[in-house]
Amino acid sequence: MAFEANQDFFKGRGAQVNTHNKYLKNQYVAQHIEALDEPLLQNGKTRFFEETPRNIVSKSKSPDIAHTDSINPYQGCEHGCVYCYARNSHEYYGFSAGLDFERKIIVKRNAPELLEAYFNKRKYKPEPIVLSGNTDCYQPVERELELTRKMLKLFLQYRHPVSIITKNNLVLRDIDILTELAKMNLVHVNISITTLDEQLRQKLEPRTVTSIGRLTTIQKLSEKGIPVRVMTAPIIPGLNSNEIPDIIKAAANRGAVDSGFTMVRLNGSIAELFTDWLQKTFPDRAEKVLNQIRECHDGQLNDSEFGRRMVGDGQIAESIHQLYYIAHKRFLAGREMPAYNLSLFTPKTGRQTTLF
Repeated sequence: MAFEANQDFFKGRGAQVNTHNKYLKNQYVAQHIEALDEPLLQNGKTRFFEETPRNIVSKSKSPDIAHTDSINPYQGCEHGCVYCYARNSHEYYGFSAGLDFERKIIVKRNAPELLEAYFNKRKYKPEPIVLSGNTDCYQPVERELELTRKMLKLFLQYRHPVSIITKNNLVLRDIDILTELAKMNLVHVNISITTLDEQLRQKLEPRTVTSIGRLTTIQKLSEKGIPVRVMTAPIIPGLNSNEIPDIIKAAANRGAVDSGFTMVRLNGSIAELFTDWLQKTFPDRAEKVLNQIRECHDGQLNDSEFGRRMVGDGQIAESIHQLYYIAHKRFLAGREMPAYNLSLFTPKTGRQTTLF
């Protein structure tokens, strides 16, 4: 797959612009002697900000999501996936959904303490909790802070079910805890693979692990008895939709027991970011790809309608659905994720919390 050379393309970043935050009246620009104002787009180093939330478990009422409870120890994500729906949430913090999302990361250091307090609430009944429903819990800073690892220790200590979504092989660092959770049917791991084309991956999600690295991660987890689902997500018509069978086959060959997919949708600022990226990366096919995305979402790039927003509809979407279902049936027949065991949950006596 060929790419157009572009001198203005920020290497190592997905977003190429800082979109305006709709919640802010003003924005920073660089003022020149010529009196021309330009956005501040310098590709600066990643910066970290700390937040001390009072609650850590988020609940979703969306009927499109299997598990409603999730934890995000980090907001913003250095992986830089240009299509990421989580970018819009960065605007709530006063940042842009563009470059700010991947270079201004918010850290919740008190996440483990809040999780333990949550487990010890009176009358609490366990439901699977997802790490992370918004941004990757294994993004680069996790290597140093270990917030995800500390929480996994709590999931094991309390015998509480947990689901992990990641595209980083850093999850292998915690294979000791995950192995113990798997023995009690308390963990599912979901590994996202968007493409097997390394050139495309470098542009689409520049700071993520290679597809080979993710397939190796699936294999190493599976060898330890940890159930793994491959997520072919998001599917972008005309860009990576043809890769669905190859991704599922490769993951199945390495031990994956299930698969899933979602269709790309460009809500909020993501439409501007993705359109800019697409025009700079694939100028000769940008409009074709955008039009195919629109056809999957009732003529719009954005889509908030339950039942359609995650999978799309129409002829293009239907052809993608059929391609996915045929591949799933062919390569994953007879396999499935084990059911969670919800009967082992062990809160502390009197539901009192302890400190680390």
